[in-house]
Amino acid sequence: MTRLILKIMILAAVIMPSCTTTGNSRPAAMIDSVTTKPEPAVVSIEKPLVVAAEDTASYLPTLRGKKVALVANPTSCAFGKHLLDAMIEAGIDVERVFAPEHGFRGAAEAGERVQSETDAKTGVKIVSLFGKNLKPTPSQMSGLDYVVYDIQDVGCRFFTYISTLHNVMEAAAECGVKVMVLDRPNPNIDYVAGPVREPDCVSFVSMDPLPIVYGMTVGELAKMINGEGWLKGGAKCDLTVIKILNYDRTTRYAPPIKPSPNLPDYISIRLYPSLCLFEATGISVGRGTMTPFSSYGFPDPKYGEYVFTPVDIPGMQTNPMHKAQKCYGRNLRNINPDSAQFTLKYLMEMYKTSNGKCITRQKWLSLLYGNGTLGKMLADGATEQEIRQSWEPGLSDFVRKREPYLMYK
Repeated sequence: MTRLILKIMILAAVIMPSCTTTGNSRPAAMIDSVTTKPEPAVVSIEKPLVVAAEDTASYLPTLRGKKVALVANPTSCAFGKHLLDAMIEAGIDVERVFAPEHGFRGAAEAGERVQSETDAKTGVKIVSLFGKNLKPTPSQMSGLDYVVYDIQDVGCRFFTYISTLHNVMEAAAECGVKVMVLDRPNPNIDYVAGPVREPDCVSFVSMDPLPIVYGMTVGELAKMINGEGWLKGGAKCDLTVIKILNYDRTTRYAPPIKPSPNLPDYISIRLYPSLCLFEATGISVGRGTMTPFSSYGFPDPKYGEYVFTPVDIPGMQTNPMHKAQKCYGRNLRNINPDSAQFTLKYLMEMYKTSNGKCITRQKWLSLLYGNGTLGKMLADGATEQEIRQSWEPGLSDFVRKREPYLMYK
């Protein structure tokens, strides 16, 4: 039967918003204050989508009477409130919160050190899993029965929340603590693309042998990390994944809370896999504007007709690249976000315009890309099709390997 669909749109705040979903609310587009054309999120009106955190009957009975830690950030919401608050109200003994990059409240910028602290509202200890402490220590895992992971992912290998997931699973396996993942939809679940990360490019932006876009929910990915023996020494943690209800791989989902400070809306999330490679170049991706990761440019009119000027934006970006300089390039906000998939054409355009000089951090490009071949192929004048062909054997093998771990049709 053809599903009935409903397109719903709401406006979201520029600064990382607090939990605004309710038990009956559905995915909605996130739009900054400058944008006037919101992007649609498509959901079923026959059986509304329910994120795992709101399917409390599937996990609260298991957690009652247990010592629990949460891996959480501002996207960790259920019934219009933060999951930490909801769990405490439900009588769950939450011992501590592990906070990933950007922090528990989401105010830290990309790469900024996140300090450990105590949550002012609940008094629960918050432990940073970014900076020097990327993986929970045995003392930080001590006394726990469960670690519950509930963070909105965007389905991209270099988005570091999944690296935190890997490290938490590894620490749990080593310390005999159980892991529960409360699954959430992936806004980029509809395809796979890019090279599979090679062993010489392991880093915090490339923990596991995944393509750039892997087309799995974080719950499915956790099962694959466990099942494929990707944890150190091939260890496996005691893993439970709570499924999303009424969700499949055709669902288009725009998270109601932006997953990081510089991914403010659906179009930026869809373009992120393609534009993140610019982080290894001198090309701005719009950090320091209200439209990051949906435009790009450089302080030279030859780079394009679209003009923007990066400035400090508290809560999103301070000291952005090319601060206070007019940048010229392209605005991608008018493209159909559902048709936006990973492509090298934007990078190749800027590479050609700069005569190859735009790449300023070759090692970082290799870590983001997943291997060291891209710079040479660009220098040799390879077409995008030729570069894509170099991915295919590894990508096909990945698609075959992931099949047993997929939970949604």
